[in-house]
Amino acid sequence: MKHILFLASGNSRRFGENKLLKVLSGKPLYRHGLDTLAELVREREDCTLAVVSRYAAVRAGAQALGVRAVDSPESEKGLSYTIRAGLDALDLQDGDFIVFVVADQPYLTQKTVARLLDAAAPGVRMARVVFGERRGNPNLFCAALAPALRALEGDEGGRELLRGADCVTVQAGSERELYDVDTVSDLNG
Repeated sequence: MKHILFLASGNSRRFGENKLLKVLSGKPLYRHGLDTLAELVREREDCTLAVVSRYAAVRAGAQALGVRAVDSPESEKGLSYTIRAGLDALDLQDGDFIVFVVADQPYLTQKTVARLLDAAAPGVRMARVVFGERRGNPNLFCAALAPALRALEGDEGGRELLRGADCVTVQAGSERELYDVDTVSDLNG
């Protein structure tokens, strides 16, 4: 099974307020990625989807779509807390994979996420989406790496693990898919 964790708990430090609820093209920023993933998961039997967030409005939005919502009250301490909250909500089995998708990438497509999911195969330990040489999100890890992911601290994600030689790369359909919103000007641009 492939478990998609949609990480929607960021501190939005550079943005100055909760960017996930800011409107982009008629809907809250987080809904762009969530809608993409929810539709993809409805079409596949090999996936689960959970939204991990400390924000009640984001969790309520997920539940309204029929998506599992996981509270992550300690996420203000850093990304590692959001990752742990998501992992704690999963019933991981040998052979499973975890896919981490960040909520501030509004242009990520189903095709790219599907290619990443399809990269999950026996012998694959991790995979990441790239465009050319540019590395980005989302990322996939085999269940055997869950202890290493749980050991992350502070605002640390799985970047160091992904530097390993055994990381498979999956090409995004366009560089725009890797675009993430960090500032007000990013939202408006």
